[in-house]
Amino acid sequence: MRAGQSMPPMEFVRLLDEAAGLDGVIAIHSTARGPAAGGCRLWSYPDAASVMADAFRLAEGMSYKNAMAELPFGGGKAVLRRPAGEFDRQALFEAFGKAVQQLEGRYITAEDVGTSVADMEYAGRHTRNVAGRSARPGFAGGDPSPWTALGVFEAMKAAARFRFESALSGMTVAVLGVGSVGGELCRLLAEAGARLMIADIDGPRCDRLSDEFGARIVSVEGIADVEAEVFAPCALGGALDEATVATLRARVVCGAANNQLAALHIAEMLVERGIAYAPDYVVNAGGIINVSAEYLGESAGDVRGRVMRIGPRTYAVLEEAAHTGLSPSIVADRMAERLMLQPAA
Repeated sequence: MRAGQSMPPMEFVRLLDEAAGLDGVIAIHSTARGPAAGGCRLWSYPDAASVMADAFRLAEGMSYKNAMAELPFGGGKAVLRRPAGEFDRQALFEAFGKAVQQLEGRYITAEDVGTSVADMEYAGRHTRNVAGRSARPGFAGGDPSPWTALGVFEAMKAAARFRFESALSGMTVAVLGVGSVGGELCRLLAEAGARLMIADIDGPRCDRLSDEFGARIVSVEGIADVEAEVFAPCALGGALDEATVATLRARVVCGAANNQLAALHIAEMLVERGIAYAPDYVVNAGGIINVSAEYLGESAGDVRGRVMRIGPRTYAVLEEAAHTGLSPSIVADRMAERLMLQPAA
């Protein structure tokens, strides 16, 4: 564990069905709060060692995220190697569903990078331990992106109140990555009266958001260096490295991307520069909250209730960090570790 508390060792379940093209692993990091929950990633990995390393990192991260979101789940992840060339997705994910079923409810899967609702429907033919499927009227489910964006927005409001004692209206927010989550975040920010600077490798997408919200378009390389109160990394991980933090003008970092810190010591650099960092897994939990509610048969109202608690939780992390002198990352990790070692209420 990241702050030194002890847990049982990570469990790896090897997945191999050559006929179906299935090759990967399910990693189970914790089950104290409930079944290990985390999505299924399909990616082109060079070797089995890369699969194992990614599964370990992602499963551990889900334990922290699920605990901090107060969900009745532990942490796990499925990581599959994408077959070379053309392959039969139905056969692959039906085989995957059979493998999930063999764990008898100890692992709950869902869509993730490289997988889709259709893939989870295929898996769901052989196990009920799957979420991220087609939405059902009256129940949670469907596209989790709006819930992720709402959680980031609520966390950003809390972080702005902590750092500036002010609302977001009139502030400039620099958003890196304006895909499904980042784009929805831009909408919420524009409605709240914030000024937007945006960057994305998809030029037409930036153009559309610029026209809709009056956002100023900046290069991906230059977005972290603009004059803004808030920097919101919403693309790939590792956006906060030494060079970026050294020139960052924003006083708040709060975004949807996973694994924003390129290295552990970046958290201390942010503290030294007086930049309030809202830990990513605290902030971006809206998606897993929605997926979990789908599996539990809960309503959209239940999802909203949990997502709206992300803001107060973010404020509590930042407040405790300021009080103790520790980085928000360490504070959040310690909070999560206390929770993940306890059964959910």
